[in-house]
Amino acid sequence: MINKIHHIAIAVKDLEASARTFERILGVPPARVAEVPTEKVRVAFFPFGGAEIELVQGIGADNPVANFIAKRGEGIHHICFEVDDLQETLDRLAAAGLPLLDRSGKPGACGQVAFLHPRGANGVLIELVEKGPADPVPR
Repeated sequence: MINKIHHIAIAVKDLEASARTFERILGVPPARVAEVPTEKVRVAFFPFGGAEIELVQGIGADNPVANFIAKRGEGIHHICFEVDDLQETLDRLAAAGLPLLDRSGKPGACGQVAFLHPRGANGVLIELVEKGPADPVPR
């Protein structure tokens, strides 16, 4: 079951500069900054209204965020929904015919994550997250 919007991610070229901008906009510093090697990204999370704004910068060569920015420019990259059971949700969505980028969860910045292909959601990349006990940002 999908519970709520977990975060909205924004692809950025410069995480530090963008974090300063969002700190001025929201009036608070990021709650945390982390590197997610499995996704080749650095992220900064800003709690906001029961969800979060996530700034995402690609790291290293040939990362998905840099490719996204090269094609579309900086901007909204994906919407993440929190789920109770990631594998059950993926199985249900696959059975419903939705195209998945991931058939099972992998480590993310907030727990186990998986992505749905944008062609199955009107061009929007969807991330699903199952929060684990180690999720450092309470909701």
